[in-house]
Amino acid sequence: MKLSFLHRSETLEFFSASTETELSLPLIGDGIHAGFPSPAEDFVDISIDLNKELIKNPSATFFAKVKGNSMMDAGINDGDLIIIDKSMEPSDGKIAVCFIDGEFTIKRIKIDRDCCWLVPANNDFNPIRVTEENDFLVWGIVVHVIRSL
Repeated sequence: MKLSFLHRSETLEFFSASTETELSLPLIGDGIHAGFPSPAEDFVDISIDLNKELIKNPSATFFAKVKGNSMMDAGINDGDLIIIDKSMEPSDGKIAVCFIDGEFTIKRIKIDRDCCWLVPANNDFNPIRVTEENDFLVWGIVVHVIRSL
């Protein structure tokens, strides 16, 4: 998969992806056992293509590298690569990449009757109240997080 750089902001670096390539990797179909290993694991014959597994809507899917730790309690850390699907509808509780007043941010959406809140997953940060006065757009919904260990 080839990533093409699109845009850099203070909190995210955006990339588009080419999903035209296929890379089949071995997959252990029954999962990895935390106890005793299975002798059958030596005979892996199932494969997986991460493009097909992680990207459901290729033309609406983008990648971003996270900068900062406002979502660390949701398992999204500084340096993680997130997969964003722009075709998904925003809804209460979803983690989204939003554009508010000229800045990109990643937060959990909380919808109230009279406003929307962008809620961080780190107590060191305050929620952001979104009102009619804000220039606001839900850019896309985060569907996967990829990180190095």
